[in-house]
Amino acid sequence: MSLRARVVASAAAVLALFILLTSIALEQAFRDTAESSREERLLAQIFLLMAAAEAGNEGLVFPEALAEARFSLPGSGLYARVFDADDRLIWESDSAMGIPEPGPMALVPGERRLEFRTDSDGRGYLVEGFGVSWATGAVPRNYVFLVAEDTVAFDEEVGRFRASLAVWLGAMALLMLAALVLILAWGLAPLRRVSMEVAAIESGGQAKILGTYPSEICALTDNLNGLLAHEQARQMRLDNALGDLAHSLKTPLAVIRGAIGDLETGNETTLLMEQQLARMDTIIAHQLQRARTGGGQTAILSPPLQIARVAERLIGSLSKVYRDKGVAVTVAVPEEIQINGAEGDLMEMLGNLLDNAFKWCRSQVIVRAGTEKGTLVIAIEDDGPGIPPRDAERLLARGTRADEAVPGHGIGLAMAREICEAYGGRLGVEVSALGGARVCLLIPT
Repeated sequence: MSLRARVVASAAAVLALFILLTSIALEQAFRDTAESSREERLLAQIFLLMAAAEAGNEGLVFPEALAEARFSLPGSGLYARVFDADDRLIWESDSAMGIPEPGPMALVPGERRLEFRTDSDGRGYLVEGFGVSWATGAVPRNYVFLVAEDTVAFDEEVGRFRASLAVWLGAMALLMLAALVLILAWGLAPLRRVSMEVAAIESGGQAKILGTYPSEICALTDNLNGLLAHEQARQMRLDNALGDLAHSLKTPLAVIRGAIGDLETGNETTLLMEQQLARMDTIIAHQLQRARTGGGQTAILSPPLQIARVAERLIGSLSKVYRDKGVAVTVAVPEEIQINGAEGDLMEMLGNLLDNAFKWCRSQVIVRAGTEKGTLVIAIEDDGPGIPPRDAERLLARGTRADEAVPGHGIGLAMAREICEAYGGRLGVEVSALGGARVCLLIPT
C-alpha cells in the first residue's frame, strides 16, 4: 500500500470514528434537551390540572372543559389521571379512556418524576408524575397527578434530527476527506518529484538529483547525490586504473613474444611458451572485462540500450569472420526491447553467445528477445550438434570446452554467465527447436 493510501485510509478510519462518536453525542444531547422540554411541558399541564381541580365530598372534582383541549379528545396523545394515596383512580381525562397509561406511581407530596413506559402493544409513553398534599379539610389528603404523552412525536422529532445530522456530518466528512487528499497531494509532491528524478537517473536521462526540496527531504537528496558522485568517481578511477594496467602489461608481453620469436621454432619448449603466453593474454582480457563489468551497480547510471542494434552490429562482424560457412541469421528482436546497462557488458554477453552459435551451427542461427513477467529473455539458437543436458553445467565453467579440436579457450559461456549474474539474472542452456543449443539470458527488468 502506498504512503498516500495509508494516510488516506487511516484518516478515513479516524474521521469515521470521530463522526460516529460526534453523532452519538449530539443525538444524546438533542434527546436530553427534547426530553427536558417535554418534562417541563407536562409539568405545566399538571399545574393547570391542579389549578382547575376543586375539593369535593368524595375527593377532587374537575370541570367538564379543561384548558387543554386534547384532554377531551380520545386518543389525542395527551392523557391525565389522578390517584389517591392508595393508588385508587380518582379522575381521568376523556382522552385516557381505554389507554393503559399513565398507571399509578408512588410519590410523596412534593416529589416529581419523569418515566419512559411501554405498554403491552409496544407503544411508548413519557409519563410525568407529581405528588400533592391537598389540605382543604381537617385532614389533608395525598394525591398523585399523572400526565402522559405518547412518544410518537418525540421519536419522529429525534428521527428528523438524526437524519439531518447524518446528512450534514456526512457532507462534512466528504469535504474533510477531499481536503485531506488535496493536502496530501500538495505535501507529497516533493516525494513524487524525487521519484521522477530517480527514474530519470535510472534511465540515464540525468546524472544526479537537480531539484530543490524541503529540508526534510534535502537530507535524502543530498545523500543520494553524494552516493552517485562517489560511484561515478569510483567507476572513473577503476576505468583509468584498468587502462593503465592494460597499457603497462602490453609492453612486457610484447617483449616476451619477441623473445619467443628469437627462439628456435617448433620445439616443445617454444610451443609451450607460446601456448602459455596466449593463455596469459586471454586471462588478462577476461579479468579486465570482469572488473569493468558494472552489472547491477552501473545499470542505474546507464542509458537504455536497444538490443536489436547491438545484436545486428555483432552479427555483421561475425558474418565476415565466418563468411565461408554462409550462416543464415534471423533476428526476431523488437526495436522497443531495451536493457539498462553498460554497452560493453551487453556486447560481451551477446558476442560470446553469438560467436559460439556461429562456430557450432551448421547453417542457421536465430536471435530472439522479449519480456516475460518482468524478466528480459534473450535467446540465441542454432542448428548445430547442441549441448547435452548432462554437460550443460560443466560447459558453463571457465576453461571447459566441448571439443578440444575447435579453437578457443573455453571461457565464453563462463564470461556471459558471470556478467548476466552480475545483473541479477541467470544463464540457461536448453535444446533448440532447430536441433542445436538454445542459450537464454534471463535478466530482471
